[in-house]
Amino acid sequence: MTDFRTPRSRAQGLGSAKHGVGHFIAQRATAVALVPLVLWAVFSALKLAASDYQGAVLWTQQPLNAVLLVLLLAVGFYHMRLGMQVIVEDYVETHLNRLAVLLLNTFVCAGVGVLAIFSILKVAFSGGAY
Repeated sequence: MTDFRTPRSRAQGLGSAKHGVGHFIAQRATAVALVPLVLWAVFSALKLAASDYQGAVLWTQQPLNAVLLVLLLAVGFYHMRLGMQVIVEDYVETHLNRLAVLLLNTFVCAGVGVLAIFSILKVAFSGGAY
């Protein structure tokens, strides 16, 4: 039977969902934000290597260090979620499997990120006391 639909009608719904540009910009922006944060983290880790546990706790209790650590973790886990999303969307073919893996990706990144940030804040505010 002859298909009377136009080429545009046949292609509608198969192309871009108009979210690609925002995702691309978010991924690049988080990568740019991670550059100074990772450099600061490496410098801080080298400085902390000569210190003991109490020195690390005191270092974490300084407001600037605590804020930069929280920023590093938040931006890092968000960047990781964006990157894993691209990989899953490119290589997982079945729609249901893709949806399940994307949900798992979001929950794991959010859960581990929140747990890590909570740990930093606990040390920063209570000094690592139980």
